Amino acid sequence: MNASTSSKTLQKQLLKWYAEEKREMPWRNDLNPYRILVSEFMLQQTQVKTVIPYFERWMKSFPTVKKLAQARESTVLKHWEGLGYYSRARNLKKAAQKIQQEYSGKVPDSMTEILKLPGVGRYTAGAVLSIAFGQKVPVLDGNVKRVLSRLFLLKENGNNRKSENILWETMQNLLPETEAGDFNQAFMELGATVCLPKNPLCPLCPLKQSCKAQKSRKQNLYPPRKQKTPTTKIEVSAAVIIRRNKIYIQKRKLGGLMGGLWEFPGGKFESGESAEQCLHREIKEEMGVTLHIDGKFMTVKHSYTRFRVTLHVFLCRIRSGQVAPTECEEHRWVKMEELDTYPFPAANVKIIKDLMKSKN
Repeated sequence: MNASTSSKTLQKQLLKWYAEEKREMPWRNDLNPYRILVSEFMLQQTQVKTVIPYFERWMKSFPTVKKLAQARESTVLKHWEGLGYYSRARNLKKAAQKIQQEYSGKVPDSMTEILKLPGVGRYTAGAVLSIAFGQKVPVLDGNVKRVLSRLFLLKENGNNRKSENILWETMQNLLPETEAGDFNQAFMELGATVCLPKNPLCPLCPLKQSCKAQKSRKQNLYPPRKQKTPTTKIEVSAAVIIRRNKIYIQKRKLGGLMGGLWEFPGGKFESGESAEQCLHREIKEEMGVTLHIDGKFMTVKHSYTRFRVTLHVFLCRIRSGQVAPTECEEHRWVKMEELDTYPFPAANVKIIKDLMKSKN
């Protein structure tokens, strides 16, 4: 069997498996390029089961490029709340504005043009062009990398430019002349449901007869492991400040980390500080007031890419001074029932949920 025949057999086997086994996803029901673009932004670094309800809610509120382009950023961020990596939401809105202004509201169908959209890289471009427009363009996400590495015993994990390029070229050479979108999705689906990072389900794999890792029983050795980035532990104090049945919130500065999101004031511990000492210092520096701490409300543990944050939350009142915040974009006093109308980082959302419970 020559290489061409072998590739065609692989393509046929995988496409047949995908047609029979693919999971139901709302963006697969309608291959409108805007819907595919939204789904790919959401799926970056986020699991399918998490994305589905966000996608469905998003499409009800922003069913077209025009609706998203015209939406307020705070509304967009609120719809994204809980998905993390908020720069994706901002870039998606900017991309919609660019599509509306420069491409008459239609997602561009060429690699050159689509790569001009904010937040669109080679992977997202390949996904949209192949799935929505049927173009013969590869995709390469973590699932695809893993399947390729095992299938051909490639000692590549995409951890540098050379390794990444080898994987891109391998995937490009595998693509069929037609049905490239389904083929790309089949590869991703196989990695997500069968060719798992640990203990892959090889007996269920449609490519088991072709897989070099399976034949040599080296599935768990491929792809080579990437060196883990060490995580940093951070202790933070935050204040839920109450005044006349309203709660103080502030908006993070635009352009910074999680910019445009609202939060409860506070900050990181300095060396030797207790949680209460940290809070008194931070609030004095941030808001120009001194606090009376009524008591500890809760502790929230939350993980980011490189950080593990322990957030100590206190119920407080202002003891003295006039509120004059210098470290935020905007501040407000809002009723408790209004809190869930503002976009907050995930750790703050947990605080709000417990505040609502305590009220009831």
